[in-house]
Amino acid sequence: MNDDTLRLGYVGLGNIGAPMAGRLAAWPGGLDVFDLNDDAVAALVDKGATAAADLAALAASADVIGICVVNDAQVRTVVDGLLPTARDGAVFTVHSTISPETAVELAAVCAERGVTLLDAPISGGAPGAEQGRLAIMFGGPRAAYESIKEPFTLAGDMLVHAGEVGAGTRMKLARNLLHFISFAATTEAARLAEASGLDLAKLGRVVRHTDAITGGAGAIMLRETTTPIDPDDFWYSIFTHVRELGEKDLGLALAAGRQLGVDLPLGELALRDLAAGLGVPHPEGEQA
Repeated sequence: MNDDTLRLGYVGLGNIGAPMAGRLAAWPGGLDVFDLNDDAVAALVDKGATAAADLAALAASADVIGICVVNDAQVRTVVDGLLPTARDGAVFTVHSTISPETAVELAAVCAERGVTLLDAPISGGAPGAEQGRLAIMFGGPRAAYESIKEPFTLAGDMLVHAGEVGAGTRMKLARNLLHFISFAATTEAARLAEASGLDLAKLGRVVRHTDAITGGAGAIMLRETTTPIDPDDFWYSIFTHVRELGEKDLGLALAAGRQLGVDLPLGELALRDLAAGLGVPHPEGEQA
């Protein structure tokens, strides 16, 4: 494929799909869009896209087709609608968060028709899509990824080739595991703060401020393995320091929770598992 002449297609103009497609509408090769919501399509046409009459028409005209719908079943329906008229050598990029197994299965079906399917889930939400700052995690043949990644720089400022088909989705699931566990931990911290008589809105401002400086939970994702760290390793003293600070503060927070009668189960788990999780477990018999 000649990058400059690639024609793009996009299916699914919802909360994230619409702003993402809006960024792709600036691609010089052109963008065709399809959605069951006529107003959503009209908004993209106003940005320079072309409305496709149906999935078959879109598939016949586009070289690279992004799919951003709700779930596995809808992705299957869209792929079924695109394949009969898809161009030989076309690439489908699935931006929905689906099962990795669904991605692998659909990639095999597409390959039989001369089409490459990449799972390419996105992180950054609607604001990231609007700003062109999405992280897009691609799974599939690297050659296919390299051939189509240029237009996606309009929508994302972090493009990652995660590995084989399904790897993009597995990376997204790991990222979102952290995301929603963090949300659950946030509600636990809020209960402790509320029981302490604190202003939750002010606490929220403090959290957002300091996470913007430190990087939040992602700040410790610096190693290429989760195995225990050798004492001679560069990271050993750094993560030991993190462990010491973390266990001290977790212990103080749990003590406050007991005093106030607030149950903090995630805090208890964090204190139990932090050392081993960081790769700097305590010597046998030594407690946190």
